[in-house]
Amino acid sequence: MNKYKALAITTRYWKPGDDYVQEIVRSVKGKIADRDFLVVSEKAISTALNNIIDESSVKPCFSAKILAKFWMRVVWGYFLGIACHFKGKLLEYLRKYPENAGSRHKHVALQYAGLLQALMFGSEGGIDGSNLPFSYVSLTLRNADNVAHQIQKQVKLQLRKNVTVIIVDTDKTYSFRNFHFTPRPKPIKSIFSVGSFFLYIIGRMLKLKKRATPLAIAGSKITAEQALEIADFANRVRGFGAGKTVWDMAEKFNVGLTDVTWEMLETVKHKPIVIVRGKR
Repeated sequence: MNKYKALAITTRYWKPGDDYVQEIVRSVKGKIADRDFLVVSEKAISTALNNIIDESSVKPCFSAKILAKFWMRVVWGYFLGIACHFKGKLLEYLRKYPENAGSRHKHVALQYAGLLQALMFGSEGGIDGSNLPFSYVSLTLRNADNVAHQIQKQVKLQLRKNVTVIIVDTDKTYSFRNFHFTPRPKPIKSIFSVGSFFLYIIGRMLKLKKRATPLAIAGSKITAEQALEIADFANRVRGFGAGKTVWDMAEKFNVGLTDVTWEMLETVKHKPIVIVRGKR
């Protein structure tokens, strides 16, 4: 029996320059209560902060080209993907990994996240292109703790509610008993994150329990297990917006991988905020 209940808040699509803090305050007014958990998507915040890169202007290096043409198509498409229990459709996508756009993406991954992250099949170092238009990808928040405290402070000041803010990413944290680890950089302190690519392979191959990753918490002290429970529950309630991956997003709009527009994304229900409440 689930010990939480949740309400996903639908908002307009957040674009670069939007005041996400005020968007959050307006959206939860009259809905949130003391002791609630306010769970916010890192991707939505990064987009609003213009923490994104247009990969169309990137000139890929030789290493990035090798990663796109050989590593992704062959190693992931025929060996690692199968070992990690990927389904047929994803394997097909990997075997046809786009050479040009893929090389530019791997170059960005190498530049911003390093080699071990670039070896990942996607969301390298938290870099993600889903729910973004054209060739844009979002980068990880460098100051997630500060952002969480800012949101928590404004909810308390403007709405007079004492809540706990949790910023989360859909990238998974894997758990073996009480040990939690993730290939995603900069999770909360009690989650292990060293080794990136290898951690992902281990977690997937062993089919360990996997949940969305909490990146920052403000407002109260909770355990890693509780943060993971809340993050994953909120993630399941939220859904995936325009698509879980860039391939899903392009398929939804029936366009090429880099042909999704801002206007297309605005037609989709986006739920960057989830209010999670313990059953009292």
